[in-house]
Amino acid sequence: MTRNKADLHKVYKVLYRIYGPQHWWPGDTPWETCVGAVLTQNTSWSNVEMAISNLKRSRHLCPVKIRNMPLSKLEKAIHPSGFYRLKAQRLLAVTDWWLANVNDDKLHPKGKPLAFWRESILSVKGVGPETADCILLYSFNLPTFVIDAYTKRIMARHFGFKPNIDYHELQKYFMDNLPSDPKLFNEFHALFVRMAKEDCRKSACLKGCPFL
Repeated sequence: MTRNKADLHKVYKVLYRIYGPQHWWPGDTPWETCVGAVLTQNTSWSNVEMAISNLKRSRHLCPVKIRNMPLSKLEKAIHPSGFYRLKAQRLLAVTDWWLANVNDDKLHPKGKPLAFWRESILSVKGVGPETADCILLYSFNLPTFVIDAYTKRIMARHFGFKPNIDYHELQKYFMDNLPSDPKLFNEFHALFVRMAKEDCRKSACLKGCPFL
């Protein structure tokens, strides 16, 4: 395939045909999804699930309760996600942002463009582009494409992109060549994750890799 607009539509159709709908991101509420996006940095999703289960079990999985939670108790709850002291501070920073900007799971003030909210959440200490886009896409259904290591691996290995391509350069390629549809962005990113975990491993592609 060459790098053109038709490629991304074809890639999506191939992945969707093989893997089907992914129902991603797992989370019962926008806030739970946000917490997952913060905790998933540098760890596996199974570890994040354990940390979120701890918060649920102690009835602290809401922003006000996390904000008022003793730091030692919060660190213990999210310990399974790794780097728990650092992540506790990041989660508290995101919690403060949420309490200041979210009402009834909706961003306020209403009517602000994606760029406004992206700049807003990127100003939170410890939040980088990938985490910001995960929160905006999966918690608030805003049309921003998430770029992660899986996406970079697949696009470099199979479609001629540089392995170390800049986050925003690759994101721009997707957003310039796909409809601005959060549902599509959601599913496409989830399909990349599925493909990378199952068939396009870090070491090599397996026989089932769709683009071998």
